[in-house]
Amino acid sequence: MSLSFWENNQWFSNVDFVIVGSGIVGINCALQLRRNHPESKIIILEKGILPQGASTKNAGFACFGSVSEILDDLKSHTEKEVFDLVQKRWNGLQKLREIVGDENLDYQQNGGFELFLENENDLFLECEGNLERINNVLFPIFEKEVFKVIETPNHFEKSNKKMIFNTMEGQIDTGKMMASLLKIASNRDILILNSTEIISFSDNGKAVEIKTKDFNFESKKLFFATNGFAKQFINDDVKPARAQVLITEPVENLKINGTFHIEQGYYYFRNFQNRILLGGGRNLDFDGETTSEFGITEKIQNKLENLLKEVILPNQEYKIAHRWSGIMGMGKTKNPIVKQLSRNVFCGVRLGGMGIAIGTLIGQELADLLHGDKN
Repeated sequence: MSLSFWENNQWFSNVDFVIVGSGIVGINCALQLRRNHPESKIIILEKGILPQGASTKNAGFACFGSVSEILDDLKSHTEKEVFDLVQKRWNGLQKLREIVGDENLDYQQNGGFELFLENENDLFLECEGNLERINNVLFPIFEKEVFKVIETPNHFEKSNKKMIFNTMEGQIDTGKMMASLLKIASNRDILILNSTEIISFSDNGKAVEIKTKDFNFESKKLFFATNGFAKQFINDDVKPARAQVLITEPVENLKINGTFHIEQGYYYFRNFQNRILLGGGRNLDFDGETTSEFGITEKIQNKLENLLKEVILPNQEYKIAHRWSGIMGMGKTKNPIVKQLSRNVFCGVRLGGMGIAIGTLIGQELADLLHGDKN
């Protein structure tokens, strides 16, 4: 496609900043750039019709890690690294709430619950035995004990008699969040071009030459906020990780409230408008789910339905309304990658499945890399 003089002159000349990806990280990067550089020309390139990846496809958990997840992290990270990760996730959530507003997020802090299946007694005992340690590690962040053991409601079956309650966990409406962020970006004179996929880029030292499927142009700086799709452009430890999700039709007399985690967070569910929203199962097929292709598989969907039938909604009638998948960005560690790649190119990726919590902060840190850019 050849750009007209008017198109090139109005939108694609003298571009200051281009961000690739219009999800939570990309939009917050653009908003931070606007705050830091009020007169700049900012463009976001998005390859999907809507934000591609996980920002419009997640389960809406405003969480920072269950006890078993934190314990698992402590096996490969230092206490300080785990503390810093939780701190970033919590700070990111507060920044997201501040920017979008709780009403526009439909934010609800109903607490989070870690549910242990009947064959996970050893895992429960490990978590219970480390509860004081984890609460002490996280106390400087929350200034209170976050986790405590409570009785498991009897409407859950095939479960341990006790579970762990997280007083600080919340939930949001993912669609409302992203619609609000897109509106805020538009109101800040940030141009978002959907269905515009970047093919290649070249940093010539003075600017970045950007090639899309339809046209080419230059920007003074380029920022990648592509998370699970980052490997195409970034030679770093970040791999795509597909997450499969389903949601039921409204369930009569649904007793479940709050957010729930099972099997070290590999499964998760919540009540959304009297429906059960349930996702996970990546641990059943790590190799198969390390993909940037959207889709659902019979193996994982059968497992999700089995959890619905035997644990979450036993002896209750329900009907599956919808199924979908999203693409996250994972690596050997859960520390996000926020760094300068070349003179004029930067990235903020690898959110480790915690995009809602940490995405706003990572977007702001990505934009703020310019403060340390001496070129």
